Amino acid sequence: MVPLIVVLLLALLLFGAGFALKALWFVAAVVIVLWLLGFVMRSTGAGGRRGRWYRW
Repeated sequence: MVPLIVVLLLALLLFGAGFALKALWFVAAVVIVLWLLGFVMRSTGAGGRRGRWYRW
């Protein structure tokens, strides 16, 4: 009975980790797209130069 519970818990853990990793890939893709859009859509500053779209 104990090995069966251990196998079921391991399967549940691996399923949860797989879902979390897939969700993190989607989040990473969205962040990369927004980051690239920031470079394309940044506004021009004084003198016609393109300024940084971030503050640091």
